[in-house]
Amino acid sequence: MHPKPPFSEQQQSMPGVTGQMDPKPDHGESSYKGSGRLLGKRAIITGGDSGIGRAVAIAFAREGADLLISYLNEDEDAAETKHWVKKAGRKAILVPGDIQSAEHCRSIIETAKAKLGGIDILVNNAAHQATFDDIGEISDDEWELTFKVNIHAMFYLTKAAVPHMRPGSAIINTASVNADMPNPTLLAYATTKGAIQNFTAGLAQLLAEKGIRANAVAPGPIWTPLIPSTMDAERVSNFGKQVPMKRPGQPAELATAYVMLADPLSSYVSGATIAVTGGKPII
Repeated sequence: MHPKPPFSEQQQSMPGVTGQMDPKPDHGESSYKGSGRLLGKRAIITGGDSGIGRAVAIAFAREGADLLISYLNEDEDAAETKHWVKKAGRKAILVPGDIQSAEHCRSIIETAKAKLGGIDILVNNAAHQATFDDIGEISDDEWELTFKVNIHAMFYLTKAAVPHMRPGSAIINTASVNADMPNPTLLAYATTKGAIQNFTAGLAQLLAEKGIRANAVAPGPIWTPLIPSTMDAERVSNFGKQVPMKRPGQPAELATAYVMLADPLSSYVSGATIAVTGGKPII
């Protein structure tokens, strides 16, 4: 059974760490088996240290992929992800750093090319969010930070990766239910998620002739370190109650959507958004 709120009231400083969360998120460590669907593939996952990124990393590794894990500075969480990837018998390259920087984004791609031997899958998953009850509380710097991390970096990474991708490669972007049903207290974040959905739809058309697919996954409320590090204790306690299932999703519950979109057998799926929202519809 997945835990339902109310959870204990808890808060962390940004960017948050898994070890301080109660209950602990489920990343599929004990449940995801794998069947070789990505055997021999080389994947980059941003924000791969924890949350959705860690669940995707574990699933990809158990499906046979070698990985580059990009993350900000959460070394302990990143080491834990690497442990599970290596336990699956696959390679894990850890690359800390801030993807606000176009130069760092290009460095990620060059590192993957050098250490993995190429790039078959790019998962643009890293994100920044913060909660504000009034537009006047959102500083110019906060607005720009959210766009730099959530959408500008996605452009930099994709632009740098595409020349190294072959027909059959896949780009998977993490959007959100907020792209269609924006939470007003997450104004900057929700705005970038709408941009991501449009970026993905246009990118799919732009890359179709190259044989490269672009899709998005739109999660609903998911229990990750982003939540206790960006919301007040009361919101955290009741996180996920607003969806029909009355609970947040666990990172492991998204992994199969990313695997399906990365699988070469999904060769006609491009420009799609897969909703994983606990029953909450998207437009």
